[in-house]
Amino acid sequence: MTESTLRVAADIGGTFTDIAFIDRDGAIRTRKVPSTPADYAEGVLRGVHELGAETGHGIAAYSDLLHACTVATNAILELRGATTALVTTRGFRDVLEMRRVRVPRLYEPLYEKPKPLVPRHLRLEINERMGPRGE
Repeated sequence: MTESTLRVAADIGGTFTDIAFIDRDGAIRTRKVPSTPADYAEGVLRGVHELGAETGHGIAAYSDLLHACTVATNAILELRGATTALVTTRGFRDVLEMRRVRVPRLYEPLYEKPKPLVPRHLRLEINERMGPRGE
């Protein structure tokens, strides 16, 4: 692995941001730093700089940054994100409610489907465009 192919990964969580770095020998080094909700990039940069100081690599040594954001995933799963609309092809407005017929326990008579991530009144249908000029 040349210096220009070093990789660093960041997973931003609600409390901590995890940084991982793989060196030329394949050794993985990690760092956990507090997340910075006002500007999540600050926590990522802090962790990258701390790991860089430990390994002797400046931020310019990394060619790739792999990014994951548990904060966004949790907001979706807990339905506490921003109000969201869905723009979809005409005829597919209710696809979120139809979903696949999978239930946690087969033959569960009291099973209730979870609420859709986007309520029906915020799902907007449009005529699908087929060509590059909108026709």
